[in-house]
Amino acid sequence: MSREIVFDIETIGDIRDIMSMKITVVSIYEFEHDSYRSFEEHELSELWPLLEKAERIIGYNSAHFDLPILNKYYAGDLTQIPHLDLLKVIKDSFGKRLKLDDVAKATLQIQKSADGLQAMEWFKEGKIDLIKEYCEQDVKVTKEVYEYGRKNKMIYHSTLTGDLMPIAVNFDPAPVGMNASGQPIGSGINLTLPL
Repeated sequence: MSREIVFDIETIGDIRDIMSMKITVVSIYEFEHDSYRSFEEHELSELWPLLEKAERIIGYNSAHFDLPILNKYYAGDLTQIPHLDLLKVIKDSFGKRLKLDDVAKATLQIQKSADGLQAMEWFKEGKIDLIKEYCEQDVKVTKEVYEYGRKNKMIYHSTLTGDLMPIAVNFDPAPVGMNASGQPIGSGINLTLPL
């Protein structure tokens, strides 16, 4: 069973200065347990052990947005955990950044339920349950795009005329080194804390 984790964050603050933004909710999907979970800012200590044991963490625009913000809260370095940013793979293949919603609609005929600005309003109104529901739905969309792309080695983008354009992708993990016995090298725990 895979120990990959798909994740997404919701934030509050000035999008023009992402390092000043604060986390409101982090949602994850654990392949190992086939389950979704959400964490508020004060619950992040419960998230770290899950990420530390992950084979790989998977997000959308996560290298540019989610990981740098999340890393502010973590004592180690989350960038040392194996990571797949679907948007980076798409941009490297297609040459352009595409919205998750556009890729999901063209590839799977599914879409996001809201957007980050709406989630900020919910936070101001104290509607944390709505933020968790939205963030988990984003994680579900990301997970389904990931699974489709990994299986089919492509996803789709809709052109201005409505035609579907295939985009070749490779979402497979990087090869893992093996020891002399043919076992993967490593303890299965990502040690990121400075020693």
